Amino acid sequence: MTIKPPVSDFATDWDHTDPQWVNDPYPIWEDLRTRCPVAHTDRYGGAWFPATHAGVSAVANDTEHFTSRTVVLGNGRPMEDALPAPIGVAPPITSDPPFHQIARRLILPAFAPGPINALEPMIRQLCNDLLDRVVGRGVINGGSDYAQFIPPAVIKRMLGFPEADEDLFREFVHIVLEGIDLPVEERIEQFAPIEEYFRIQIEDHQAHPRNDLTTFLLNAEILGEKLSIEHVFGTMVLILVAGIDTTWSALGASLWHLAKNPDDLARLVNEPDLMPFAIEEFLRFYAPVTMARLVKEDMEYLGCPMKQDDWILLGFPAANRDPEVFERADEFIIDRRENRHLAFGLGIHRCAGSNLARLELRVAIEEFIRRYPRFTLADPAQVTWAQGQVRGPRSLPLRVA
Repeated sequence: MTIKPPVSDFATDWDHTDPQWVNDPYPIWEDLRTRCPVAHTDRYGGAWFPATHAGVSAVANDTEHFTSRTVVLGNGRPMEDALPAPIGVAPPITSDPPFHQIARRLILPAFAPGPINALEPMIRQLCNDLLDRVVGRGVINGGSDYAQFIPPAVIKRMLGFPEADEDLFREFVHIVLEGIDLPVEERIEQFAPIEEYFRIQIEDHQAHPRNDLTTFLLNAEILGEKLSIEHVFGTMVLILVAGIDTTWSALGASLWHLAKNPDDLARLVNEPDLMPFAIEEFLRFYAPVTMARLVKEDMEYLGCPMKQDDWILLGFPAANRDPEVFERADEFIIDRRENRHLAFGLGIHRCAGSNLARLELRVAIEEFIRRYPRFTLADPAQVTWAQGQVRGPRSLPLRVA
């Protein structure tokens, strides 16, 4: 990664790849909410970070002043001539109205409760197979032995990609979401193998159609026209990247919490009816995702002098701990009943895959605590967290015996 100076003041010089932010962002966000609710930085060519629920909600619901043509903040800006708004580089998440609604409606059936719930036996078997691999170990890694394998296997099946390529998928996630502080030229170079991989998969599906989401996209039509290959490519990348890292991170954070909080672990083991409430509280308290927007034109917004193409990083996780909205916001309450969190975003771009994420999270936690009703952190100092816009533990050593 690029060597950069440390942040001096997160209100005026924030950086979501700074080690302090990566390792423990919550005190930073709490400070910003009370001192500077919309922080600014000159890094990445200029960016803003609303830390309050009200600020995040305002931007997320405003498609007049902000564009979603790219949602991953980096040193460059997207090339509009490559795949211009309103389509964006990864529709529908990078699409603006009115095209957004059309592109989103196209993929929603694949993520409806029916087809998603049908995956539960496969996911449960996968979790048990992964746990079988580590039988007899006193210490296992909840990240690299367990959490990182579950979402890629599910997404691979949905897209109809080769099972042997799951390691590649995790590398793609790293390139797209964690390499954001690299110079633009290096970012473009790193994306080349991703483009080549998806080109091969598209050509294979064109030659050998099958019953999967890739073939569906290749056959789909909008207004009587088949989707462009760029549209198919962008949606496939979105499903793979967003479908893997978000759930991987949420699951890892949930296991991290349970390892540190034996009372919550005991309650979840002994009171299985708590699981639906616990899942929502894991999502609120450890929401993994922040999402970017671009300012459409110079303006004053939320009291800030925003310039055209300034970034806005939507702090959904920060909003989830705003005491103006959530009672005892800074406490994890495993049986919290009222929980209108923003872990899946807000507005037109609310996550289309929320049913799948909840299913994977629930099944993976159920199977883990069934196998290991008691576990702790083996070495807190060895826990590492992903940087960038999706935060979760990458290495998570757990003592299970």
